[in-house]
Amino acid sequence: MDTIDWLLDADPAISWQAMRDLTDASPTAIAAERARVPREGIGEAILACQGSDGSWHRANAPVWLPTLYTLLFLRSTGVDRADPSVESAVARLEAGYRWDNEFGEKPFFEGEVEPCINGGTLALGAYFGHPAESLARRLVGEQLDDGGWNCEAPKSVRSSFHTTICVLEGLLEYERAVGAAPEVASARRRGEEYLLERALFRRRSTGEVANPAFLKFAFPPRYHYDVLRALDYLRDAGVQPDTRVGDACEVVEGRRQADGRWLLDGAYDEALALPFGESVGQPSRWNTLRALRVLGWYERKRRLEPASIP
Repeated sequence: MDTIDWLLDADPAISWQAMRDLTDASPTAIAAERARVPREGIGEAILACQGSDGSWHRANAPVWLPTLYTLLFLRSTGVDRADPSVESAVARLEAGYRWDNEFGEKPFFEGEVEPCINGGTLALGAYFGHPAESLARRLVGEQLDDGGWNCEAPKSVRSSFHTTICVLEGLLEYERAVGAAPEVASARRRGEEYLLERALFRRRSTGEVANPAFLKFAFPPRYHYDVLRALDYLRDAGVQPDTRVGDACEVVEGRRQADGRWLLDGAYDEALALPFGESVGQPSRWNTLRALRVLGWYERKRRLEPASIP
């Protein structure tokens, strides 16, 4: 089966995004496919397994863990937040869930203390209609001098790729929700530069690969960084690709299989309240969708300005 057809013949969480990002389907057809997400497949399953208190549960895991990462998975489906079933789920979460005592028993969308967790929480609040200004300001205030973030700060003065991508995703979603936010936008651009100055996966000091795991593609990512996640963020943020993303895009292209698909190199699904439906080492629709739209973003820029990108 052709790779695009393979993506279109999939869970609506994937097929509607493939239609939007990889085909010339009409807005009406795309909207109709997106409307299926909360009623079929993984979107329906996520909503169905929410607890009566608004949280999500997994055996032997603290409640915050599957609640945060299962809801982030729902966000990745691109579900329409205005759908009544989604609005009901978010209302239950807001009314029933509180962070642990050590974090002041705050409502979910106000976050806790670690920037990697708070980046995801900010993204969720913004996406689902509850952008938290106090949380955005906290994250901006925690930005380190090199432009990124680290959950180990202030003990560590060096930023972490992992924490930085989590915060960037949250700040971008917050800006979309509230409109003009110059201080947030400035912090986000500095964070993007932190990654770009390192070609998305290299040590700035030596140019060596910072972590071999950055070159393998996991889904869902939890808090973990890799170049596919970074590139998909930059694409989503509307960043114009330059020479600094070239090596990372070559890594993505190099992991394409002979059949035009990408494998699932890893999965941090131990934080989810339900199976997400793919197996490590097998062809991955989630990775293939993200890889194809990243390479399309890069190639469109290269066609427009062939001299600027090798």
